[in-house]
This record gives sequence, C-alpha cells and structure tokens, in this order.
Amino acid sequence: MFLRLAIAQVNPVVGDIKGNTFKVLSYIERAAKNEADIVVFPELVISGYPPEDLLLKPHFVQNNIKAIEYLKKHTKGITAIVGFADKDKQGNVYNAAAVLSDGKITGAYHKRELPNYSVFDEQRYFVPQNKNLIFRTGKMLFGVTICEDIWKTNGPYLEQVNAGVGLVINISASPYHAGKMNERAKLIKDVAVKNRVFVCYVNTVGGQDDLVFDGASFIMSPDGKIISAGKEFEEDLIFADIPLNAISRETGSNKKKDLRTINLPLSPKNKVAKITPRPIKKLDRTAEIYAALVTGTRDYFAKNGFKHAVLGLSGGIDSALVAAIAVDAIGKDNVAGVSMPSKYSSGETMSDAEKLANNLGIKYINVPIKDIHKSYMALLDHILEGGTRGVTEENIQARIRGNILMAFSNKYGWLVLTTGNKSETAVGYCTLYGDMAGGFAVIKDVPKTLVYELADHVNSKAGKNIIPESIIERAPTAELKPGQKDSDSLPEYDLLDPVLKDYIEEDMSFESLRRKYPKAGFIEKVMKMVDKNEYKRRQAAPGIRITSRAFGRDRRLPITNKYDDTSKLDLDDSRG
Repeated sequence: MFLRLAIAQVNPVVGDIKGNTFKVLSYIERAAKNEADIVVFPELVISGYPPEDLLLKPHFVQNNIKAIEYLKKHTKGITAIVGFADKDKQGNVYNAAAVLSDGKITGAYHKRELPNYSVFDEQRYFVPQNKNLIFRTGKMLFGVTICEDIWKTNGPYLEQVNAGVGLVINISASPYHAGKMNERAKLIKDVAVKNRVFVCYVNTVGGQDDLVFDGASFIMSPDGKIISAGKEFEEDLIFADIPLNAISRETGSNKKKDLRTINLPLSPKNKVAKITPRPIKKLDRTAEIYAALVTGTRDYFAKNGFKHAVLGLSGGIDSALVAAIAVDAIGKDNVAGVSMPSKYSSGETMSDAEKLANNLGIKYINVPIKDIHKSYMALLDHILEGGTRGVTEENIQARIRGNILMAFSNKYGWLVLTTGNKSETAVGYCTLYGDMAGGFAVIKDVPKTLVYELADHVNSKAGKNIIPESIIERAPTAELKPGQKDSDSLPEYDLLDPVLKDYIEEDMSFESLRRKYPKAGFIEKVMKMVDKNEYKRRQAAPGIRITSRAFGRDRRLPITNKYDDTSKLDLDDSRG
C-alpha cells in the first residue's frame, strides 16, 4: 500500500481571499482526480503572504476563516492541508494549518515558532501556540508544522517524531534570496536523516511587493534523497507515492502533554506506485537570480493591474538589464524605452540605446533634453550664482528625465521602472526625483558586479548579444558632465561591492572591515556615504529582494542618526 501525497505549489495574491480560495479548490480537485490521499498547500495561502496589517482587520480574518468553512465541503475522499489565519474566542489570531478531510475540519495546527527577524514580523500579528497535533490515516501517523517550526533545532517536529510520526509536513512561505534553496535543502535533509522520517516541504511561489518566493517544494526521504520536487518560480502540482510500511512507525508515545492525536476518516487506498517523479533541472546561481527578478517584476505588474512599462534607456548596463528583465516579465510589446540624450551624451551610448531597443523589439522613443536643460539653467542662473553648479547641473538633468518618464506614465498609464542598482543606492550615487523617480526598482538589490553577470546571462540565454557588447565593456558613467566616469566618485565596483556586502549584509564594524581589507583606503568614506543616504533609500521605489539583507524590510535604520562606527567611543568625565 502507498500513500499518494500531492504538493500544491501555488501563487496566491495577498488579500484576494475569494481568488485564493478558488485556486486552492481547483488544486484540490486536480489532486483528487489523480487519486491523491493528501494535498498540501503553502502557509497562509488563503490570505496570501505576508498579509501584514490586513490581519489587524477583524473582518479580514473572519472572511479567511469562512473560506476554510467553504473548502471543507469539497474534501470528499481527500485530505487537504491549507494555510490560513485562525482566531479564537478571546480574539487571539494564529498562523494556522487547517486539516480538512471528508467534508470536515478535522483539526487546525497553530504555528509555535513566530519569526521576528529579517523580513518577518509575525509577533506583531500572531500568538504562538504551545499545543502539538498529530494525525492518523490508516496505520500511519503524520505531523503538521509551519515554516519556522522546522528551522528550530528542537522545534515542534521533534515531539511529533517522538510520538511515532513517520511523515512531517511543513507548509511554508519562505522568501527567496540567493542561496536560500540550498539552505532549505540542507536543513530538511538533516531533519529527515537524523529522525528517519519523510519530510514534505511545500513553499509558496510568486512575487509580493519586494519579496519573491521561489517555490522549489520537495519531498525528502529518510535517507536524505529528494524523491519529488517542484519547479522553481512556477506554480506546480507535485505527486509522490510513499510506501506505507516506510511511514508507519508508531514507536513512541503519543500521550505526551499537549500532544493530541486526531483520527482522519480517510485511509490510503490500495494501489501500486504508478507515479514516477519527474526530474527537475535546477537553475544555476545566476539563472536563479534572473528568474527571481523576472518573477518579481511579472507579479508586481499582474497583481497591481499594470500592463505596460517605461524606462529610460541611457545606453548603460543597468537600464539594458532592466529592459531585458521587463521584456521577459511582461512581453516586448508592453515595454517602451525612452532615450533622453543631453549635450554630454556620447554618440556611442545613444547608438547603443537604440540598438538595445531594436534587439529587444521594444518601442523606442527619443526625447533630447539639451534645450530643456538650457532653459532650466537660464531660468535659474541668477538664483544659483555662487552655488555648486556642477552637482546642481547634473541633478537637474536627472530630474528632467524623471519628469519626462512620469509624463509618459501619467498619459498612458505606463509604470516607470527605475534602473538604479544596490551599489549606487547604498552610497547615494543616485538623484532623488531624478533617476530614482518611478514605481518599481527592478535591480534595487542587485550589486553592480552582479549586474554584469546577469547581462552575460541574458546574452547566453538568447544565444546572441541582446545587450550589445559595447554596453558591457564600457566603463560605467552617468554622462552628466564631460568625460564623467563612476570611478571619479566611487571606488571600482569590484573593490566596492565586497565591502558594501560585509557592511550592509553582515553588519561588520569599521575595525573588522579594515582588518579584512587592509589595502582599501576608502572604507571610512564608503561607510559614511552609506549611513548618510538612508533618507534617499527611504523614498525609493520598492524593488525585488535577492540578497540576504536588502534595504527596506531587512535593514531599517533611523534617518536621524548620529552613531559613528568609524570613531572610538571615548567616555570620560569631560562634558561640554
């Protein structure tokens, strides 16, 4: 006898309770048609993840509970495990997993470990539960856990294992960052091998504001092998047949305190294994990051009702990559690139911008700003006399371009994509209301050196130079004054990016950075640039998180902030 387990790796929309409910129902029906005994859905799939302060609206929570009541009626002959927000009579809200079987709510497991770090803020909304549940179907026991419950070394799953559970089901909404899939696989392998259990790990998929979820769900065997896996960054329905004699292992006591056993009316069917798990080709690191950026961009458009994108095409590497991602996300017919050359723009960059647009097949619009800039400066000449004319002139050019892009947005309903990368955003090498003006920052969390890797990936994937080689080879420049290069103001990016990563993502101190990079004479300068530009980042458009610590949810520093890590704290009796 076999247990047929189905993983429904779906892409919910936060707040769309009706749409999410009918999506869950369609997957229950598909799983039932394929004779699944149990079908498992992601964490908070009914509300979408993360629902944030929607959870503070009592009617929102009540509506998502109504959805569970509706779904239970459609579980004849199958068990469905569905993530939702539960609520008790005292008004406590729980991150929960409903176990629906044979038309009934058999039980609801409440998440015990509530993460409150990085992008997670669950202690703001949920109450942890101390009780544990295990479920019996036939002679087999299985336990249900939710996301963080399985990441803790002595998490709730251990109580379940000690009670004789042979299958641990973990429903998750685990946001992506580069390397996260390997972290998950290692963690689940340790749980499966050490405890000699099968682990079913289901993750949500799709983009939600600045977060993207990669899916990549899987079922791990007790010998540490993935026996079935879901696609990366796509909705999927995955099946696996597990021999019952490999799961049924009632060796412990299930009468421990706060551990209840709930019997399911459904028993696994007599069947021979018919499903051969399909092989899944794992993406390499660069392809994985690119897929995350495309997924996040696609869903930001789709879930917010945008259909067309517009961006400035400078002939530089950043705008070229953003344009390529936009085409893969929403289609070339829905993307417009605007070239806005000034008197400082070279013939090469203008030519490359047009060539890129032609290679991508997008609409190309040319709006020179030379005369507009001249008018601005004539108007402001007597006001700006004696001021810092260089920086002022440069920023005015950027803001003229921002105004032009926003005009297209207002006129045609196109969403403006900003093109700044993480390295520039970190040190403030960007202009408020200029190149920062827009609705979505596609590569906001992509360091400059990674931009080049992703550009090479675009060309490799296409089998030809979609992004012209001249764009990739040209020294980075904003072209806001004669002969300008980024390296005039910043260290070379291959030197700068490792320092930024260690300071921003690892929180390394000034002294630690000096020890690690003894030849880098720019560390103090760069740290101060990062710190003083928090006010800019606070006003930036949302962008896709692909590193372990992005600006925004991950890193929230006060704008008004006098802490200086580059100077020693000297406390003496002197005051003044």
